[in-house]
Amino acid sequence: MIRVLLADDEPLIRAGVRTILRSDPRIDVVAEAPDGRAAVELARSHRPDVALLDIVMPRLDGLAAAAEIRRVLPETAVVILTTFAEDDYIARALGGGATGFLLKTGDPDELLAGLRAVAAGAAYLSPRIAKRVITELAEGPGGRLAARATARDRVAVLTDRERAVLALVGRGMSNAEIGRRLHVVEGTVKVFVSAILRRLEVRNRVQAAIVAYQAGLVDGS
Repeated sequence: MIRVLLADDEPLIRAGVRTILRSDPRIDVVAEAPDGRAAVELARSHRPDVALLDIVMPRLDGLAAAAEIRRVLPETAVVILTTFAEDDYIARALGGGATGFLLKTGDPDELLAGLRAVAAGAAYLSPRIAKRVITELAEGPGGRLAARATARDRVAVLTDRERAVLALVGRGMSNAEIGRRLHVVEGTVKVFVSAILRRLEVRNRVQAAIVAYQAGLVDGS
């Protein structure tokens, strides 16, 4: 069962999202918050698997709440669900530790797929913005070629096995899926991923996936 905390200041939006989530018997909405501060407090008490947060909320916005939840509850995955797809919001969300970014205008199945993915340890971005994250936010001020050269230098410190794991992280696979692909147990994959994040000096799987794309480890990058 995936235990979810839902935070949005609009009751009608919460009701609609709750209905979608409850259509999947594997998802349980354990708490709902009308603002960011309440979301942090409820996360502390309920310790959900996933916190699903709007961006624009009173008392504490969703981005600040996401960063605080990740700080106090590193095992809780954070997904941003918003109508805003501006680059600054996306960058701040991912920089604050969110592992998912979804749009309210997306398909309900996309929301369910995203929650299942992050609960399983993968990262998930709305298909409508994933390409922008990779091609725009990932390139940096020096442009694509400079970013690729820098990324290749960064992944050079990894072992061959770590680079193989990083490539699969870049493709959005969960630890269990990577384990099956590489024929190792899930716990071993978790150790590899932790080492990769530490050696690349990134905060989460999304940032690691960006490095994988920049370095050319993912097909089509």
